[in-house]
Amino acid sequence: MQRVADVPTARPPSGEAVEAPLPPLDGRRSRWTEHRRARREDLVGAAVEAVRRTGPHFAVDDVARSAGVSKTVIYRYFTDKDELVDAVLERISTNVLLPRLLGELTREHADDRAALRAVIAAFVALIEDEPELYRFAYAHTGRSGRADLVAGTEHQIAEALGALMVDRLTQAGRPADGAMTWAYGVVGMVQLASHWWSVARTVPAAELVEQLTALADGGLSTLLPPPRP
Repeated sequence: MQRVADVPTARPPSGEAVEAPLPPLDGRRSRWTEHRRARREDLVGAAVEAVRRTGPHFAVDDVARSAGVSKTVIYRYFTDKDELVDAVLERISTNVLLPRLLGELTREHADDRAALRAVIAAFVALIEDEPELYRFAYAHTGRSGRADLVAGTEHQIAEALGALMVDRLTQAGRPADGAMTWAYGVVGMVQLASHWWSVARTVPAAELVEQLTALADGGLSTLLPPPRP
């Protein structure tokens, strides 16, 4: 069945699809808005697959080939490549990175060391499982005025870890002033060391996880009270 967005109102150049004009402000407009949202999401998915195949410096042509459309269609949904990159970064963050890491933070573990190991292992596994998506995220760090997946993800993970530390300290009747400092310190340490390792590959992934777990747990175990039974 032909999509609404691909119904031409005039003869398209070079056989390209032409988006239909906006319908009146009624139920049809709502359906059109939903169609455009779904179409945009499909194109973001195609862009993620293009990154997986071609690496962090993909071209819009790569996305068009992945989606099976012309480049002109891509630019009907994204004003420029930067907007497309932002959408891909958001998809990686919400669908790939944060579910892995936050999921491990909130899951029950045998003890603090096991919890730290699980979160660190999830991050290292991402580097192993999705190397091109990982490289893509770091290739677009620090863009002036644009989305920064690395900084945004670090912030969310550190805030979540810090909140757990605050609860632990508060329940023990101890000051919680250092919780966020420690949380950001641990997250920053793991991120920077893992990023260095992703290129250097000095040890196997499992050994890297154990080394980072030992460092993080060695510090936090002296700072945090034991959990309540």
